[in-house]
Parts: sequence; structure tokens; C-alpha cells
Amino acid sequence: MAFDGITVACMAHELHKTLSGGRISKIAQPEADELLLTVKSPSGNFRLLLSASASLPLVYLTGANKPSPLTAPNFCMLLRKHISGGRILSVTQPSMERILRFEIEHLDEMGDLCRKYLIVELMGKYSNIIFCSDTDRIIDSIKHVSAQVSSVREVLPGRPYFIPDAMEKADPFTVDEAGFTARISGKAMKLSKAVYTSVTGISPIAAEEICHLAGMDSDRAAGSYGTDELVHLYRTFRRYLEPLQEGEYEPAIYYEGKRPVEFSCLPLSLYADCRRETFPTVSAMLEHYYAEKNTLTRIRQKSTDLRRIVQTALERNVKKYDLQSKQLEDTKKREKYRIYGELINTYGYGVEPGSKSFQAVNYYTDEEVTVPLDPQITVQENAARYFDKYAKLKRTFEAVTQLLAETDAEIRHLRSIQTSLDIALQEEDLTQIREELMESGYIRKRPAGGKKPKITSRPFHYVSSDGFHMFVGKNNLQNDELTFQLAKGNDWWFHAKGAPGSHVIVQTDGAELPDRTFEEAARLAAYYSSRREGEKVEVDYVEKKHVKKPHGSKPGFVVYYTNYSMMIDPDISGIRML
Repeated sequence: MAFDGITVACMAHELHKTLSGGRISKIAQPEADELLLTVKSPSGNFRLLLSASASLPLVYLTGANKPSPLTAPNFCMLLRKHISGGRILSVTQPSMERILRFEIEHLDEMGDLCRKYLIVELMGKYSNIIFCSDTDRIIDSIKHVSAQVSSVREVLPGRPYFIPDAMEKADPFTVDEAGFTARISGKAMKLSKAVYTSVTGISPIAAEEICHLAGMDSDRAAGSYGTDELVHLYRTFRRYLEPLQEGEYEPAIYYEGKRPVEFSCLPLSLYADCRRETFPTVSAMLEHYYAEKNTLTRIRQKSTDLRRIVQTALERNVKKYDLQSKQLEDTKKREKYRIYGELINTYGYGVEPGSKSFQAVNYYTDEEVTVPLDPQITVQENAARYFDKYAKLKRTFEAVTQLLAETDAEIRHLRSIQTSLDIALQEEDLTQIREELMESGYIRKRPAGGKKPKITSRPFHYVSSDGFHMFVGKNNLQNDELTFQLAKGNDWWFHAKGAPGSHVIVQTDGAELPDRTFEEAARLAAYYSSRREGEKVEVDYVEKKHVKKPHGSKPGFVVYYTNYSMMIDPDISGIRML
């Protein structure tokens, strides 16, 4: 479910209950659009994450800390000046909007008690964190919005703060029966869409749930329903939202198999067939659902430039490979020209001058062939011309074959870097990938004497159920390091068959691996490959001593000839990471 007004209402209730009376002890801004507040409240210490990310706006309590930049951004410094040490009086949500309003009491520079408001707007690309005075005048915001960007509202220091009502939706707690039915029946669209475009804070999935509970077809046109049916829908709608007014909610995530498909603070009968996992708090639910997604979204944004470089180079090499393949296809005629030349030298003495062709038996296949001739030149000159064409195509074949192999290696290398970018979880991982792109010539190398960044990225480290240490390379440089520096001859090496992916090393210390460890290592190799979305992945495994690196080959490229294989699912949920 989207971070809709229902989820925000539950979060507001949870934060008010948990943080009211607490004091803000630390303020950090780990990302350009994200704050991390540490609050000391009567019930304990809490970290509050506030994210105004355009792709994934979030608010929840978390136990995880995040590194901050060495120099705090201006907005962070401003908040520290005004509300560091301030006391949170309340956390509220105005009119089921996707907005959280933190009322904070603090002492000003003169020692007088005053109030400020920290407002978090969770509205997709329009998300923002706005700091306001007690008169609702904007002091500053984490994102500035000028009149050139938005004609509806400026978000700049000194401007008045207000909530734009561009959609003219009704408040779900104050709309009456007549107002609700009039809004729904007056819209020429399907019923569920009419619901969520008429009432504030209702997401499409919540609208579908309300229609489902009412026993009404959500895809049917809203205007085709009668008054009695719409009154029934309104009463179902009111019953559905009743728990929110009482501060009652049941945070849960719904799963299809092992894949989370939806989360909700109110029960979803739409997903009655799915496995339902409940959580004690809204924050725990959101952190569980979004933690990995938020990390991947952030790292994907930071890797955009690298992805663009790799994608551009890949497209260029794929085009080059197609052209070279066509050139190679054209050289297949070379043997025909050689045979024509030999047949002319063998049988050409009987050909009349000026002939355009002659028939001869191909002594390689015992088939009769027609040999074309140029009547303007002699038979011997025709033979010489065919041998020249053969020699030229043979040279082309040899050269293009070599070029094709080089281009294919380049394509496989670039695809392996794409997989490395998909695997990366931290900015340090991107630093090592950038170094690889520099070494490969895709990025301009730093000037002579330029400081090389410290490489702090390390391979993933897992422990099997049987206690064996397993290492997974995050990129090609780490793959080479694991396979040819860390691993010993009798350690086992795993890799997804015929696909870009990580090298997985299992350290044996001379012991024999149990079958369960083989399977867990294979799962790691399957998961950290380009085929991780598949149900089953074929994985090759072999003792490290049988893995060789050809001289001059690309980073991460190896060869092996004696190996075992297994089909395995890429599920690593039960494998312990250190």
C-alpha cells in the first residue's frame, strides 16, 4: 500500500504516544532530503527517520544509525540552532492529509519559551520537510520550491505555510452521507477511483478494500450505482475508518510465498489468501517493508552516472558485435571462391575464350557446380581473381574472429559490472566499481599524482548452518581477490552458470563439506547473480585449484573445465551474514 493518509494517521498516533514529552538530543541530515532525530522521551531513547525522498518518502522510528556528512548542511544547522534540546509537545495529522506536524517547544536566544513546527509532507515527488514559526511562517525547508517550479505554492523562507487543496477532496471524518454519495455519483469513472479521488487520505488499494467489503464491483462505473447502493458504500466506508478514530490499528504485511505484496494498518480482506505477518508497531512494519527498498533506492540514485556510462558502453559494444557478426557471415563465401579458383586451374584449359561460365565436378563433394567467369578477362585471370577474393576474405575472417572474441569479452565484462551495480548496497561499493571502470578505460583516469580513494568495501561474509565461512564478491575486483588471494586450493568455488555474478568461496580448512553447506553456497551464488529473480538457477562448483585466470583477461573472468553443477533456488533468507 502507498504511504497514504490511513498509514500516516496510524503513524501520527504512534509517534504522539511515543515521543510526546521527549526532548530532541541530536539532529543529523545523512542525506540531502533526509533527517535523523534522536529523541529522549520518558519511555526511552528513539531515533526518528524523516525522509522527503521523491521516490520513497518515509517516516518511522528506527534502531539503525546512519553516517552523516562531515559538514552538516545548512538546514540541519538551522534546526540545531532552533530546536536542539526542544521538547515535542504533539504529533498530529491535519485532515487525513499525508502530513505529519510536530509541535516543538524550545527556548529562544533570550531564554523565552516559544514554539515551532516541523512539518513533514509525504507526497511523492512533492515531498518536503518544512520548518515553520508559531505563526505558520516558513523559516526554511529541506527543499526550496519557487514560483517557477510550482504555481500552486511557494516553499521559501518568509512565505506563509498552507496546505494546497488542488484536488478539493472531502475530509473522511467530516463528510456526511449526502456529500459522499453526491461526490461519487457525479464522477464518470470506475467506482474505486471515484472513492479515492473524492476523499482525502484514501489510496487506491484502500478504495478497492472498501468496495470489496461493500460487495460492490470496483471496476463498474460509479454513476451506474443507485442511491441506496451508494449509501451502503458510505456506511461501509465509515465502518472501515472507525478504528482510526479510536487509535486502533493492526500493522501487517501480506505475502505471496516469500514476496511481500502489500502492507496495511487496517485488515485487507482482498488478500485473505495471502500469508499475513503482524507487527507490534507501524514503525516496525514500515522498517521491515521498506528498509531494503530504501537502501536500494538510495544507492541506485547514487549509481546513476555509473549505470549510464556502463549502459552506453554496452549498447555501443552490442552494435559493434552485430556489425562484426555480419562481417564474419560474409566471409563464409571464402571457401567457395577458393574452390572456384582450383576448378578453373584444373578444368579451365577446355573453356572457350569469352565464356561467362562453365560446368565442373567439385572433387571435394562429387557435385557438379557452375563456375561464373568474367568474359572480359582470360581464364587464368579469372582464377587469380577468385584466389585474391579468397585470400582477402580469409584475412578478414581471421581479423574479425579475433575482434569478435574481444567484443564478446567486453560485453560480458560490462554486463558483470551491471550486476555489480545491482549488488552494491553502500557508497563504498560504488567507489570500487568506479575504480574498475577507470582501469578499463570507461572513465577518465585521475590526473597524475591525484589521490586514490581508500577502498573500504569488503566482500559479503556468511556462515553456513554447519559453521563454514562463505565469502561473496561484490564486484569483479573482489571476485579476483577472493578466488586468487583468499582461497586455498581445496576451498570450494561457486558461480552461476553462464551468467554474470559473484564468485562464492567456501573455506574448508581441509574438512569435507556437508551437503547442506554446498546448497547454501550455491544459493548465495544464485542470489548474487543476474538470474536472482528466477525460480531455479544452475550453479557450477569446483575446487578452487581447478579455477584458472587466462593471461590478460578481464577482471573477474576465469575458466574451469572439471566441475559439478546443481539447480538451486536463490533464497538466502536462512543464511546468517556476519
